[in-house]
Amino acid sequence: MLHGQEQGVYGDSAYASQKALIRGKAAKARDFTNQRTCRAGEVDKVAHGKNRNKSKIGARVEQGFAVVKRLWGFTKVRYRGLAKNANRAFVALALTNVYLSRKRLMAQVRP
Repeated sequence: MLHGQEQGVYGDSAYASQKALIRGKAAKARDFTNQRTCRAGEVDKVAHGKNRNKSKIGARVEQGFAVVKRLWGFTKVRYRGLAKNANRAFVALALTNVYLSRKRLMAQVRP
């Protein structure tokens, strides 16, 4: 789901063969998709390390969506109109930011 204004595109190794499609849809975006590291039984250590760094970023982003789905009940969304659904999603994402930062926020309150 690329709209053309992306600055970076992240994805797992299943999207490694989609370079031309990504370049066609989002020409200005940098491609951060994971690359396949094992060829003919040989593991490329440099590519493996780069993939680990990319996956750390992806895991951090996806953690917020896991909270939205599990705690705030966004596994199935009923159509209520674009404005109502957007408002509900924005509130859930704002609550997720507070929820994920709760330890840092509470540390500032406690003496």
